[in-house]
Amino acid sequence: DTAGQERYRSLTTSFFRDAMGFLLVFDLTNEASFINVRNWISEIQSNAYSENVDMILIGNKCDLEKERIITKDRAFEFAQQYQVDYIETSALQNINVAEAVELLLDSVMNRLEENDNFPMKNMQLPNRTSGYITPGLIDGNPRKRKDLSFCCNY
Repeated sequence: DTAGQERYRSLTTSFFRDAMGFLLVFDLTNEASFINVRNWISEIQSNAYSENVDMILIGNKCDLEKERIITKDRAFEFAQQYQVDYIETSALQNINVAEAVELLLDSVMNRLEENDNFPMKNMQLPNRTSGYITPGLIDGNPRKRKDLSFCCNY
């Protein structure tokens, strides 16, 4: 998390190589923040370990409706253009924050479930006599996707 600060930008590319997913957060009350998401997507596409990493676009500060500059329609349109999911959050009010992370984790896990050649699939966990990493299973049971709300609750 660099909060968009340019002085940390050079550090981020080294982290991109190992990341399986990205939360792209912009400020719904700040046009420049929204426009800068394009730059981050470009950086991710240039430096990520895979062409098809998972990205979730997050419009933050959905609790500040009167100060909103970026409309839901505009953000959804942008998300569709880049083929990423979109969710609105409020870190201050704790609205959809956990859901946004869960959405990314679900996307990553779904991709792992589809890839039988993924190196960590069925890998034995360290310091344990039993237990394997198997995407889609939690304690041997199929993972269930929760119904997620993708808009702000006012």
